[in-house]
Amino acid sequence: MEPHKVILFYRFARLDDPEAIHLWQRELCESLDLKGRIILSVHGINGTLGGEMTALTKYIRHTKEYSGFKGTDFKWSEGTGHEFPRLRIRVRDELVAFGAPGELEVDDDGVVGGGKRLTPDGVHRLVDERGDEVVFFDARNAFEAEIGRFKNALVPDVRTTRDFVGEFESGKFDHLKERPIVTYCTGGVRCEVLSSVMKRRGFREVYQLDGGIVRYGETFADDGLWEGSLYLFDGRMKQEFSDRSITLGRCERCDTPTSQYYNCANLVCRKLILLCGACGGDNVATKCVPEHATP
Repeated sequence: MEPHKVILFYRFARLDDPEAIHLWQRELCESLDLKGRIILSVHGINGTLGGEMTALTKYIRHTKEYSGFKGTDFKWSEGTGHEFPRLRIRVRDELVAFGAPGELEVDDDGVVGGGKRLTPDGVHRLVDERGDEVVFFDARNAFEAEIGRFKNALVPDVRTTRDFVGEFESGKFDHLKERPIVTYCTGGVRCEVLSSVMKRRGFREVYQLDGGIVRYGETFADDGLWEGSLYLFDGRMKQEFSDRSITLGRCERCDTPTSQYYNCANLVCRKLILLCGACGGDNVATKCVPEHATP
């Protein structure tokens, strides 16, 4: 049986007709029996797909034939074939919903005015040169960082990416505007936008981890500055980079170390609950406490 894989990718490119790209991408994915999520906007494409390795290879080849997507960086990981229940392709105002689509400017090289790209090795060189002056700034939702983050990273208390603009404009991070800041996220797309948002608000020395945590984990696994597990928005829920990964998360019921999220058993709630194996096996425990529930 052919192995299943998962690919993570994005590309900022000016799309004059994202609806036409939508139709083409849907036809391509359906013909290859691929499942997952793709977001399109006038600014480009952002996606995660799962399927047989041969089918994904064909998808990459055909997608790169479009001139705007030629330079797309596709990141591979192991799959089981059960990561995604269906194929979902949507056209939206923003690839990443920061709530500021009018601010984003894209050219043939990507986001205009974003932070300087750093490879994983480049991040280490910056830390070697500047030491504790460097701030690692998590560009993800706060719950993702509960199970994994860079050492001593600053994790803003945000539930969605739309909360970041308000956080910056509140002034609570103004004391960091003169320090070197390394933004990071899962695959790179969120920190590409976030670094631009930060620079527009007066942060002077902003970097972005090129390829995100995924590329850093491929390079250093658990022998670098990353700690814990990487949260994933698919059926796998999380990824470890080696068998030496430490457990940062704590069970919401009994405080036992864990990195496993469960979907809330309360159907009116959209939250994830961080539970240990024992509590996760108890159907009562997987129902949210009142503060989890969404009206």
